[in-house]
Amino acid sequence: MSLFPEDASAVGHEVDKLFYLALGLTGVTFLLVVAILVIFLIRYRAKAGRKAYYTHGSSRKAFLFTALLALTVFFAIDVNLAIHDHFAWEKTWGRLPNGNPILIEVMPQQFAWNIRYPGADGKFKTEDDITSVNQMHVPLNRPVIIALQSKDVIHSFFLPNFRIKQDAVPGMVTSLFFMATKQGAYDIACAEHCGLGHYRMRGILTVETEESFQKWMTEQSTKIPDTSWGWKWGNVKT
Repeated sequence: MSLFPEDASAVGHEVDKLFYLALGLTGVTFLLVVAILVIFLIRYRAKAGRKAYYTHGSSRKAFLFTALLALTVFFAIDVNLAIHDHFAWEKTWGRLPNGNPILIEVMPQQFAWNIRYPGADGKFKTEDDITSVNQMHVPLNRPVIIALQSKDVIHSFFLPNFRIKQDAVPGMVTSLFFMATKQGAYDIACAEHCGLGHYRMRGILTVETEESFQKWMTEQSTKIPDTSWGWKWGNVKT
């Protein structure tokens, strides 16, 4: 049983593992602290004939106990999470996946996702561009590179089923990449409150076979593209 939406990406499980690791480590620590608190509440509770007293204790023992506790927490939680986070980052963002990637430009605005694919010439912002609104299609098991730039305010491109999220900022091109491993229709959400119509920022990402994807692209190519927005792909560093 998973606490998250279905994982439909090649590396989404790495993000899930980090979450469960952090939950496990902090959960065990929380239970230990609460258990010690309960023990002290019971053992040192008020009783008839018992007089409260204060002691400074042993400064040496207190120092050693505090140092040991700090080192235990540091290595068991902080270092442990840092190591796992490093390897998860390398697998998720450290390098582009192998294969022939699909290049897609996304320019969100209040309150829609403008999506554009290069046409037959393989270049953006030309007359054969393929554009759509709130509808993104990608082929199965093929890398996808997305360039983002907001048309107005800050939006956040969020794919819950792929465990990725990236802000879209006005005047700045940001990018992300993923590879879908399961066919289906998945949500595209805006994870940044972008105005009164924020609730309308819902798109659909359809993952399909290569044949179905090419068929969809052919159908879209017959429509008149919108070339009034966007930027040149050469501005994006990958």
